[in-house]
Amino acid sequence: MFSTKLSVVLAACRTLGVESENRPQRGQFLPNLQVHSPAMGQKDGEKWTAAVDLQPTTPKSDRLLATRPVVAAMLACAFVLSACSTTVKDPTANWSPNKLYSEAKDEANSGAYDKAILLFEKLEGRAAGTPLAQQAELEKAYAQYKTGEQAQSVATLNRFMKLHPASPAFDYALYLKGIVNFNDNLGLFASISRQDLAERDQKAAKESFESFRELATRFPDSKYTPDARLRMIYTVNSLAQSEVHVARYYYSRGAYIAAINRAQTAIADYRDVPALEEAVYIVYKSYDALGMTQLRDDTRRILEKTYPKSEFMTKGFRSVDNPWYKFW
Repeated sequence: MFSTKLSVVLAACRTLGVESENRPQRGQFLPNLQVHSPAMGQKDGEKWTAAVDLQPTTPKSDRLLATRPVVAAMLACAFVLSACSTTVKDPTANWSPNKLYSEAKDEANSGAYDKAILLFEKLEGRAAGTPLAQQAELEKAYAQYKTGEQAQSVATLNRFMKLHPASPAFDYALYLKGIVNFNDNLGLFASISRQDLAERDQKAAKESFESFRELATRFPDSKYTPDARLRMIYTVNSLAQSEVHVARYYYSRGAYIAAINRAQTAIADYRDVPALEEAVYIVYKSYDALGMTQLRDDTRRILEKTYPKSEFMTKGFRSVDNPWYKFW
């Protein structure tokens, strides 16, 4: 291939007149001259002659025009050579789909998820329309999740569920989507900062809950449903605790009406979750701070009847350890 390209370039050079036979020869445009050199010391009409070999004194514009074919040919040669040097051969070009899947799984099992993603993408194209391509798409979504690319993983799963609504792996796709959005582990930084899940943005938690609920509703007998139900309980309590967290913040700042409204939202939207005990207590304390004794006493009776062993009535708010970065 390289020799063919090189012959094409040489032919172009000949066409452009680059070969030596087409170049003007040294002094061919000059006649034989006899010059009188003052440096030789002329005396009394004595003449000294010398044959000189001079370069052609062509105009500058003509010289530029003469070099253009040479420059064009050099650029053509450089382009062809660079094209040959940058050609990269795909080592997987002759692999079968099964071998490609096996290699991708090996990369994923060894923790090289970035390499696995590339191989799964190639497999999707080569085995399009087959169950192996569907499996590759799900495997790619999991690898994206493991590399921290949550948005890409969710997009891959949404595309899979849209294109394959009757797939036997649809329940797994729902479960994996719920897992991706399930922020139960914030990593090492969470252990240092002691950040609670309820203190974070709850958009992902709500999307996780919706995925798990759809899984439990559509596939009650799926092997993933029991774990999904447990995660739903945890997620619901987290969502309720998030509302209570905001209500507690309002109360600590003296915004008692806002604290009551936020705590009552948690009470109205959620049932049978541990966070509701504190929500009722915040309402009770807020009414007491506002001097609304009748509502305060009514709330106290509800709290004592619903949570007869509530520690809030004896110990007050639970102390929350400040994170390491908070010095105030």
